[in-house]
Amino acid sequence: MEKKRSVLMSIRPKYVEEILSGKKLFEFRKAVFKEDDVQKVIIYASSPVKRIVAEFDIKEITSDTPEAIWKECAKYAGIDKHSFMEYFSNKKKAFSIGIHNLKIFNEPIDPYKGIDGFRPPQSYMFMNQKLDKLLNSRQFV
Repeated sequence: MEKKRSVLMSIRPKYVEEILSGKKLFEFRKAVFKEDDVQKVIIYASSPVKRIVAEFDIKEITSDTPEAIWKECAKYAGIDKHSFMEYFSNKKKAFSIGIHNLKIFNEPIDPYKGIDGFRPPQSYMFMNQKLDKLLNSRQFV
C-alpha cells in the first residue's frame, strides 16, 4: 500500500480561527505540493500564536482562475472577496484545498520547545521524524 504523506502548513491565526470554527472549509494557496501523495495537513498557526493546533484530511485540491475558485468556494472561504482577490492579484491560477475531517488538538503544541532550532515553513513543509515524534502524543478535542 502506498504511504500517504502529511505536511505542516503555516496559516495566519485569523484564518486558523475561521477553520477551527467551521466557517472556513477551504485553504487557499498560490502554489501547492507537486507530489500527489499528500493526504493530511497539520496546521501551524503563525505569529503571534506560533503553535501547532489541528490537522485535517485533504478532501480535494482544485486549481482554476482566482475568479472561478472564488465563485466555487466563496460561501465557506473564511475570507472576504477583496482580501482574496488581493492575495491572488497578478496570478492566473489559484488553488483551493478542501478541508475534511478536521481534528482540533486538546492542547496546542509548541514546536519550539520540542524541536531544537525549529523554523516554521513559509508555506508548508513535509512532516519529518522530529515533527512526527512531537505530534505522537497529541490528543483531540
